[in-house]
Amino acid sequence: MTEASAFDRALARTSSARENPRDPRPLAGLACCGDLPVRKGLSPATDRELQAGLLLDGRFLIREVIGRSGMAVIYLAEDRAAGGEVAVKVPLMKVESDPVSFGRFQREERIGSALSDPLLLRFVPVEGQKSRPYIVTELLDGCTLTYVMHRTHPLPEPEALRIASVVCEALAHMHGRGIIHRDLKPDNIMIRRDGSLCLMDFGLSEEVVSGHGLFAGLAQIFGTPEYMAPEQVSNKRNDERTDIYSLGVILYQMLTGELPFPGDDPWVATQRRVNGDPVSPRSINPLITPEAEEIVLHAMRRRPEDRYPGVRAFQADLDAPEKVHVTGLASRLETPKWRLSLHGTPILSGLIIGFGFLVFMVGMFFFVKGHGRH
Repeated sequence: MTEASAFDRALARTSSARENPRDPRPLAGLACCGDLPVRKGLSPATDRELQAGLLLDGRFLIREVIGRSGMAVIYLAEDRAAGGEVAVKVPLMKVESDPVSFGRFQREERIGSALSDPLLLRFVPVEGQKSRPYIVTELLDGCTLTYVMHRTHPLPEPEALRIASVVCEALAHMHGRGIIHRDLKPDNIMIRRDGSLCLMDFGLSEEVVSGHGLFAGLAQIFGTPEYMAPEQVSNKRNDERTDIYSLGVILYQMLTGELPFPGDDPWVATQRRVNGDPVSPRSINPLITPEAEEIVLHAMRRRPEDRYPGVRAFQADLDAPEKVHVTGLASRLETPKWRLSLHGTPILSGLIIGFGFLVFMVGMFFFVKGHGRH
């Protein structure tokens, strides 16, 4: 089969799926999302984790550990009240004891419970007082977009555009309710075995004031450095266009197989997006069409006002790339330049200021000590 015929066949699959934007299985038929691995349990629970057979609050029968992270342990459980299997997420003790981290855990449940869409993780309501902090959600059967990209990289262009379009659909529901995700990354996008998609992890999501956005200075600077928008790095206002930038990074990675701003130090790499542009996608993967490259670079413009005004405009181009007007963004990219800004690099600047203060105090100590001897 020629490359052209393979492309046309993939495009035909995605085009038929676009006919119904609320298709419950929008990714069914995409080769990159087929033959997903079967979920396997992890090692047995440790002494500090919930044990198999425990009936949590008289409703959730713990079966096994299916996930561990630096924030929580996730268990497969049986819902004795509603029936069926669910996922129970229990924060680690260090998270419960840290106000900021625990606030993120509570925010995830509060915002997740307020959202209701097939493309968003469904939260199971728990009535009454809980014996301990935990979140209950639907049990997902599939794998993350990270796995899909690791197995096939780069992804075929029609399939990458289709996945990004479905993520736009999920974001449209969130943005329509005044909520921005703020932590879009492949690990937070689940591809279900049935060909559906699920956006998850609302721990950094925030409600924005209509027309004003979220002032990041009033919140902690969190996120995954590789996917953060320049305004997140610079501690400026976040709004729907912040999510558009992050999705643009994901699309760049799907199409090229590489991150737009690679580097051993992710926080140093974040500064490059504040002061410059990524390498042209087509310089990495020549098979990318100029139209797809234009879409990626439009979503990843440094200034929010230069990006798509909303996810629906972004999605329109993803769904009809042949209609995209190529403006030559790729020829106007600027190479990142390193600049230290106390406002734009608050974390690094804080470390430098702290180190300077430490040097000053040590110097004063030896100065006073030297004069005391005289």
